[in-house]
Amino acid sequence: MQQELISLNEVEKQIAAGKTLLIAGDENLLKQLPKGQWIGGTIPYFMSPEKGGLVSHDKIFVTDISAATKSISLKAYEANSLGTVYTDAGDGGFSFIIIPALSEAHVAFALNAPNYKDFGSQPLIGWISGVHLDDLGKITPKVFNGKTGEVYEDKAMVMHVNLIPGKVVDVGIINSFEQGDGDNLTFDADGFSCTDVMVNGVKENFADYIIKSDMDTKLPLVADYYGALVNTSFQSVDPGGEVHFYAPVFTGIRYRHAKAIENYATEFTKQLKENNVAGQTITFSCNCILNYLYSELDGKKTDPFVGPITFGEIAYQLLNQTLVYLVLHDT
Repeated sequence: MQQELISLNEVEKQIAAGKTLLIAGDENLLKQLPKGQWIGGTIPYFMSPEKGGLVSHDKIFVTDISAATKSISLKAYEANSLGTVYTDAGDGGFSFIIIPALSEAHVAFALNAPNYKDFGSQPLIGWISGVHLDDLGKITPKVFNGKTGEVYEDKAMVMHVNLIPGKVVDVGIINSFEQGDGDNLTFDADGFSCTDVMVNGVKENFADYIIKSDMDTKLPLVADYYGALVNTSFQSVDPGGEVHFYAPVFTGIRYRHAKAIENYATEFTKQLKENNVAGQTITFSCNCILNYLYSELDGKKTDPFVGPITFGEIAYQLLNQTLVYLVLHDT
């Protein structure tokens, strides 16, 4: 497997050679690529093999999965058709998905993925495409169907991969956070925003509660899903009004604010080192924009993990403030 940050011309050569590629880059670059065996999403933030974290508008991040790929099928999913993403996957491989941030498909997947038919029946990994933070609200995130040349801002793009015999993949998640010992927080509606929260069973305005509690919103809410810790990251807090998240909160789930971390960057680096990937082939990985910002990863490496810095990570379902990766094994 090959993962690299390269020029437009070099990507064009790989596509012309018939390579099967997972692509991330600036919209203006991706629009210039020829048709071929690839899907892509917009983002200018990367963890590069050579220079670590950086912003680039003239390079494209490419993951070449050709060596392990027997065949692929590409499909664009609207919000109301994403429920078949696992059913469509087939057997003996994995599916790679990119969804534009803030799109209807993003919301639908975030709220409903665990309820999709055949959920978890085959590995699903991917990311939420985005834009430079200075361009939020000015430019819409997009995804690309390399086979047809179509560009979408409201659909998810999926590559269903059939692996060559003798190969299997696993999905891994690195999460620096765990539940703190503070209040139990529950919500009366599913969604990316809320006004009220139940604090140990008592209703309060959540924005006021956050301010009153001096809650550090760099740290997410953490839910325990039957032993799996899932983060919900804060986007914004409007005093007396709404609180907005990068992933939805759900009714029937108990949340707690994440345990305080003395040094965000140090803890993240520690988690990377403690995650045992020695001897494994990292086929693909992506990291959250919030980890990039809060850990000040610009110019720093996160070996052996490289790839796009994203507006959300997907490992079976939508995640926040994590690093997700795909490893390739021989059977």
